[in-house]
Amino acid sequence: MRMSFESRPLLAACLGAVAAALAACQSSSPPPDQMSRTAVETAPADLQLLCADAVAKQAGLDRAKILPTSSRPVEAGGFTVDLDASGRKFACTIDRTGVVRNVQAV
Repeated sequence: MRMSFESRPLLAACLGAVAAALAACQSSSPPPDQMSRTAVETAPADLQLLCADAVAKQAGLDRAKILPTSSRPVEAGGFTVDLDASGRKFACTIDRTGVVRNVQAV
């Protein structure tokens, strides 16, 4: 296909518009230490819910009143899950297979 000289400015304008549109689509991420979640690994949701069930039994509360607030891996290969039970704070240690090892008020 051969282009005439008259269509080159239009082609250049179109290419410029496409380049500008692509540049606008790029996003920059903040450094990891400025992100809201900086933990590398958190407990899977099913393990957090098992901890919530264990806290509900120990605290004598309805399961719906227990909220997992954070979690982190522990050296033994499981997780510690922090929970809020109607304002009371608990920590639950659970292994990766779902066995609750410890529940304590904090």
